Amino acid sequence: MAGSAAAGSDGPGLARRLGAGDAVLVGLGAMLGAGVFSAFGPAAAAAGSGLLAALVLAALVAYCNASSSAALAVRYPESGGAYRYGRERLGRVWGFLAGWAFVAGKTASCAAMALTLGGYAWPEQRVPVAVAAVAVLTLVNYLGITKTALATRVLVAVTLLALAAVVAACLGGGTASAANLTGWTSGGLLGIGQAAALLFFAFAGYARLATLGEEVREPERTIPRAIPVALGLVVAVYAAVACAALLAVGPEALAASAAPLATAVGAGELAWLAPAVRVGGAVASAGVLLSLMAGIGRTSLAMARDGELPTALAAVHPRYRVPHRAELLLGVLVAALAAAGDLVFAIGFSSFTVLTYYAVANAAAFTLPGPGRVRRRAVAVLGGAGCAALAVVLPPSTVLTGMAALLLGLAVRGAVGAVRRRRASAGR
Repeated sequence: MAGSAAAGSDGPGLARRLGAGDAVLVGLGAMLGAGVFSAFGPAAAAAGSGLLAALVLAALVAYCNASSSAALAVRYPESGGAYRYGRERLGRVWGFLAGWAFVAGKTASCAAMALTLGGYAWPEQRVPVAVAAVAVLTLVNYLGITKTALATRVLVAVTLLALAAVVAACLGGGTASAANLTGWTSGGLLGIGQAAALLFFAFAGYARLATLGEEVREPERTIPRAIPVALGLVVAVYAAVACAALLAVGPEALAASAAPLATAVGAGELAWLAPAVRVGGAVASAGVLLSLMAGIGRTSLAMARDGELPTALAAVHPRYRVPHRAELLLGVLVAALAAAGDLVFAIGFSSFTVLTYYAVANAAAFTLPGPGRVRRRAVAVLGGAGCAALAVVLPPSTVLTGMAALLLGLAVRGAVGAVRRRRASAGR
């Protein structure tokens, strides 16, 4: 059950090196920056000043998902997240669907973060910078989780300082006005739903904590505490930044800008802080990219251990104690996507597939027995319904592409399984 995957695999396991503070920082590194620097513009275009309502809606769905994930992490404290939970509670097919959705969606997220990094650091050379960043951060993850946590600590500190400067410049630049919040929403309830789905992209990083089951000390205590703490801190930061930016320039200016926070800062008397926003955007994107790549590697490790992905990806480096083959393959895929990808589409595709991942997690949490079952089931139902609602209100092209990717994964799994069964029969 809980420890079967790790115990039954060959070679060394992952090292338990992270404490509660490190786990919270990894969660902050996975979430902080994505919504602020990538999703606020498209979300403002969909919802207008209803962006604030959309933020609350996205945070509510994220909280339900986090609660379900925390309850499951107590029972199954090994790597894999909702892939492991779905497999154990619902069956192998549902586990595979969650794992495939996570790997596909988060790979797209990595490409989006790499392109965001390049766009803020050096707009004229966005793609080469993105590819170079992927190469460097693949190396950091390859060298081990302790180095990842240390790098994340630095990145989170720099990001928070940059966002504090954004809030100060927006509120102190002389342009802040409540009049900029008139016209509550430009797209009605549908627009708010679409904006919430896009902003969910900003909160989905707490899945990284659920994939740390084999690498934190006392996971049954650490993970349930770290998830809500990290999520609560991120909600507070996003709300402060969103309010400040809307008050400074209004939703129309944010929607029209490729760098909405730089636009908000540049409109006032403290425009000299705009370069700090670009540095903050690059640093925040690097922090998200670092954590996301580590999480995908651990989910791929769990799936490979179970034979759902090639078993070669289950290898753990004897010195650095990381799934090194999975990390290297991921680096190649993300670099390729960053070289040819579309930022807005990547965000939408990632949101759809990650919402699918969490729908499976909520369904798995619904089946858990024991004390608190009534409350746990209520939260799981609310979270699952929220995931479904946000997924279907995304643009139709995004929904269709996401569904096609999920069906492709199931078809590939079926074909691989059929080949293995024929080989097993022939060997008898």
